[in-house]
Amino acid sequence: MEWTTELLEKMKVNLASGIPAVARTGIEILELEKGYVKMKMPLEGNVNHVQMMYAGSLFTLAELPGGAIFATSFDSRRFYPIVRDMSIRFRRPAKTDITVEVRLDETKAAEVAAEAEREGKADYDWNCELKDETGEIVAITHNIYQLRKIGS
Repeated sequence: MEWTTELLEKMKVNLASGIPAVARTGIEILELEKGYVKMKMPLEGNVNHVQMMYAGSLFTLAELPGGAIFATSFDSRRFYPIVRDMSIRFRRPAKTDITVEVRLDETKAAEVAAEAEREGKADYDWNCELKDETGEIVAITHNIYQLRKIGS
């Protein structure tokens, strides 16, 4: 697949607005390329009762890159992703917009796809650091996804 600017822009829009609950958060896809995404969750609209970012919004920001990485790393005609497990550790209050970056290198993506082709499914994982506007880590997640072969 050719990764044109037009295709990546369409993917950005779909990722940010394709799921109504996600669209309501105001999440932004700042950067998207093959195997890489940077996203931002705005504080505005995601504030809880004690004037910091709602925990569910932080969780959403950490989980959504899974869709972006899938869309830019795997063949959606052959595979689909699911979230197998995800844990989050809150380190400090999030009182600004929050960003997250995730990268899956091409070698790892190829290994995962080959295993899913052979076995019908394959797990892959990463850790996320959710950072405030000063670069402070406000939460850390461990995300485990599973790539499943269509028809298995």
